Amino acid sequence: MVTAKHTKWGVTAQRAEEIRTGLLFVAPALIYMIFLVGYPVVYNFILSFQNVTAPTLAAGAERSFVGLDNYRAVFASPNMMVAIRNTLFFTIACLIFQFTIGLGFAILFNKKFALAKPLRGFLVITWMMPITVTALLFRYMLNSEAGIIDAVLMGIGLTAEPIGWLVRTDTALWGPIIANVWIGIPFNMLLLTTGLAGIPEETYESASIDGASGWQKFMRITIPLLRPAMLAVLVLGFVYTFKVFDLIFVMTGGGPVNATEVLSTFSYRESFTFFNFSRGAAIANVLFIILFMVGLVYLKFIKKEEAM
Repeated sequence: MVTAKHTKWGVTAQRAEEIRTGLLFVAPALIYMIFLVGYPVVYNFILSFQNVTAPTLAAGAERSFVGLDNYRAVFASPNMMVAIRNTLFFTIACLIFQFTIGLGFAILFNKKFALAKPLRGFLVITWMMPITVTALLFRYMLNSEAGIIDAVLMGIGLTAEPIGWLVRTDTALWGPIIANVWIGIPFNMLLLTTGLAGIPEETYESASIDGASGWQKFMRITIPLLRPAMLAVLVLGFVYTFKVFDLIFVMTGGGPVNATEVLSTFSYRESFTFFNFSRGAAIANVLFIILFMVGLVYLKFIKKEEAM
């Protein structure tokens, strides 16, 4: 009888070879993560505990350790509360609209009709466009002088004069929300369509035989079986939306009067407008910690779903 040879760690030689091969394949991605993701995160945390401004940024300049002073200064600023409030409102509003509309499109295109696939592919174009291009497009469409959206609203009699979406403090944030919803609908639709495709058709047929209505099938079959996909869509949507920068920066720059200031633009302004890099790093770390906590909650839900 032939027995497998074991290493000093109690692992068979074949298994040890498989582990070494796996590590070789993983090594490039691991190196990439360490240098291009891990190092910036660690450096940013160190930076937030120092006093780093334009004069002290030069190599060899002394960077004094200030502890939590940057975080105290950031949270003492009224702009920080404005940025947090705008970020939460922007994120929640975008998630509600893009998830609801995306779910509707997913259910529609899950039906078998002639133009389902071409129309679904056409909608994906909005997600594939560069965000900067989308931001410039909506900035022009929402322009109070030549924007097509105001022209249409006035043409059908909903408003007598241009609204001035991006120049009024009470409507400025809705401009980026509309643009981000337009971007996010295809992403939600694709992931939810994949989840819908995994629901057996026999389940709906059995429910129909039992006399279930369309609404009952939706609430008792579609929603429960689609829950893992819905959770993934909402968490990913939260992460992508909460850290948005380029869309708002191009459309409004955080204005007018901080009406569209979010955590990412506030961090950028502190770092590259006022050259207070440590406070900018502190704001970025607050953003990172919030998203990290959301990720932990998501993992907890995933483990709970797998255990059921």
